[in-house]
Amino acid sequence: MIALQYPDKTPAIRQRNKDREIFDPVRKKWVLLSPEEWVRQQFLLLLMEAHQYPASLVAVEKSFSLGALQKRCDILVYNRKQEPWMMIECKAESIPLDETVLEQLLRYNMSIPVQYLLITNGLQCMGWERGDDTVVSLEKIPVFPV
Repeated sequence: MIALQYPDKTPAIRQRNKDREIFDPVRKKWVLLSPEEWVRQQFLLLLMEAHQYPASLVAVEKSFSLGALQKRCDILVYNRKQEPWMMIECKAESIPLDETVLEQLLRYNMSIPVQYLLITNGLQCMGWERGDDTVVSLEKIPVFPV
């Protein structure tokens, strides 16, 4: 399990008509606030504020094809060579991080191979580093490559 220490900064939230919205600094737009979106935005702040990941190398809800299906990855981080480097699947706090969540991320990873895989529900986080023939469990969020 990876320990999470969120920054003191919190995402901007507004009320618009009957909906609550949260500002996504990566997509630079207001999006509907759902339990999963809250986790996604908190985790983005953690990556960009506490771990200094550049927003310009982070994609949110990145679309891709998985066979004939269109899917979306919650967070995809690119390295400085613009190559997919880390994929993160976010779930609402009420969703346990079980085998189903990991299997979803692994399916996505077949279409977009990355070195690092993380799953989080905002309260817990688990991660793995993929090697040629190995998968190693992570104890902390990877340091962004210089």
